[in-house]
Amino acid sequence: MKVRQLREAVCQANLDLVSHGLVMESFGNASGIDRDTGLIAIKPSGLSYDRLTPARLVLTDLNGRVIEGSLRPSSDLPTHLVLYRAFPQLGGVVHTHSSMATVWAQAGRAIPCFGTTHADYFPGAIPVTRPMRRGEIEADYEENTGHAIVRRLSSRDPMQFTAVLVHGHGPFCWGESAAAAVHTALIVEQLARLAYGTVTVNPAAKPIANALREKHFQRKHGPGAYYGQT
Repeated sequence: MKVRQLREAVCQANLDLVSHGLVMESFGNASGIDRDTGLIAIKPSGLSYDRLTPARLVLTDLNGRVIEGSLRPSSDLPTHLVLYRAFPQLGGVVHTHSSMATVWAQAGRAIPCFGTTHADYFPGAIPVTRPMRRGEIEADYEENTGHAIVRRLSSRDPMQFTAVLVHGHGPFCWGESAAAAVHTALIVEQLARLAYGTVTVNPAAKPIANALREKHFQRKHGPGAYYGQT
């Protein structure tokens, strides 16, 4: 991917967060990586979305060294870097404070798989990290946030569980591209809304049966997937 294409794709991903109602003010950020060069494009820290252009994005390497750009990169860059280094399948990362997903994160609760809508996208509950310890917060906070996500995904496939709620913070989502990560963030927000409605109507609601959950996930994502067109 050429640098111009990377900049344009990541800029569009950030703007799509706005159009989908997943961010407000300068909240959140999207990044993308070109795995051939190791270059990462990310939204500048605190820049409002109405001022964002491809040229204003900051380019860094996988160690966080700024390669191009006069603005400071997002303060969440270290979290993105940990995820890119831990999971080479990732092509894009998105962080939002979208309302309903953040409600679950602030409650410290994973989003349960209450129905087939959820199972179409995730093979189980969307996990939440443990609360961060004082030492993790006081030193290298953003980097430690990334490590908390990676730990929570231990033994899980990051391309099946494409989002984690950070306890007390909000969702981080990813995919094969920045656009795919935005799509994940949109789905997570909808699933959070449905789950909240479910426990509101029936506080004793239980997750759907494993067989039904697996059927719905596998028919879209498994080796014998048959949902959609070839």
